[in-house]
Order: sequence, then structure tokens, then C-alpha cells
Amino acid sequence: MTHPISPTDPSTQAFAVRGLTKTYGDATVVSELNLDIPRGAIYGIVGPNGAGKTTMLSMATGLIRPTRGSAWIAGFNVWEEPTNAKDAMGLLADGLPIFDRLSGQELLTYVGALRGLDEGVVHQRSTELLDALGLGDTGDKKIVDYSAGMTKKILLAQALLHNPQVLILDEPLEAVDPVSGRLIQQILRNFAASGGTVVLSSHVMELVEGLCDHVAIINKGVVEIAGHVDEVRKGKSLTDVFVDIVGGGALHEGSLSWLGGSTTEQEPPQ
Repeated sequence: MTHPISPTDPSTQAFAVRGLTKTYGDATVVSELNLDIPRGAIYGIVGPNGAGKTTMLSMATGLIRPTRGSAWIAGFNVWEEPTNAKDAMGLLADGLPIFDRLSGQELLTYVGALRGLDEGVVHQRSTELLDALGLGDTGDKKIVDYSAGMTKKILLAQALLHNPQVLILDEPLEAVDPVSGRLIQQILRNFAASGGTVVLSSHVMELVEGLCDHVAIINKGVVEIAGHVDEVRKGKSLTDVFVDIVGGGALHEGSLSWLGGSTTEQEPPQ
């Protein structure tokens, strides 16, 4: 399924990709993908495992070079104006190296210096972020000793430190406890209300449905449907729409019938 190129000028969008494609040998992971994300949106990107979400985001943020196609962040072409594009975005992505022998405060100080922020600004912002995310009392504790949820939060703080125009988050609430999760959602709402844009990839439909105002469902490397959450749902739950589009989700009759905790030995079928 190939979607036509959008007539919208990609440089006017907070995040845009045109004809984005990634192939590995004979396998096409992302295929001629087009997407526009307007400024000020909290935009959810969902899809089954292996749908191409993370690959698309990695290409759009400059982590993986596309086979073909282009991407824009805050009006800057990611592969032609990489410095401007990366200045405009904050990124939380799984699997990227982290300087985990530093404390949270040390990491943010280092990131602030890389971003060219004034030392006093870095200290103020990092202190506020650590306190807001429940990391203010971690002191000299090294990130390598953080829990998975704490690590996710320090990566979010790192992405927010320079006050980006576009915040791109891959599974930002994975392993985060419910209290911290609610707090992070409020931070993201405040960020968008102040003019920022959030691009959020998640498998948690309830999160996307409750937090995001726009959504795109990606399947087999293409955008199957995209738009305002209410337009996509059309009165149904987002989970139901997702299952309708992606398919599957039901056991075949008789499948796994041996489950149930019975201690009775059963002979295998002849």
C-alpha cells in the first residue's frame, strides 16, 4: 500500500516525512511512508511489533540513513541541515548509548554543555527537571544503578533540557510507575500547550487515546490511517480500530486447549 505524496509543504510542519523508505537486502521495513505532524500537537504513532515505527523515527531523526526519502524537523531537512534539525528536537530513543557512569545531575550538566547552554541555566533547569521527575534525591547515584523507570526519566530530562521545539519519544512510559507516568503526561501536556510538539510512539493504546490529540497507525511500513484521534476512532475505541486495521488478535478454536493447570497427563494426539 503506497500513500501519495502530501501536497502540504513539509517545512511548515513540526515533523514531516516524504517517501521515506528503508530496505535491508530484499526486506522492505519502511515503504514510501508519508506523514505530517502539525505544530503544537501531541501526536501518537502506534503499530504492531515490526511495523516500522522505530525505523521510521530513527530515519526521521538522523540516526539511520534512509534508502530514499526525506524528513523535516521544525522546517529543517534532517539530512541537509542536520545541525539545525537536531538543535530543534529532543529525542528519547531506546537502545542509544548513555553515559551511565555519571550521576543524573552530571549527565544533564554534560548535555547542557554540549548544547551550548549557559552554566547557570543548566543548573536551574536540571534541578527543576530532576525534582519534577522524582530524581532530585538520587544525589551521586550513578545512572548504571538506576532502575529501568528511573533511567527512562533521566533520558526524558535529557531530551527536555534545551527546551526543544519538537520532542520525539519512543515508548516514554515503558517501565515507569503510574504516579510518575501521570506526572510525565502532565509535563507533556504543558509542553504542547506552550507551543511545543510531542511525537510519541507507544504500544499502550490507553496512553495514546488519553494523551494524544492526533494518531497514526503504521503497519507493514506504511501509514494505514492518520488524523485527529476522534476522526480515527469514529466512535470506537482506538484498540478496536487498531485490531480492525492490523488484524489478528483471536485464538483459533482449540488452540492451547491443554492450558489450565490440570495435573492429569494427556496423551498427545495420534
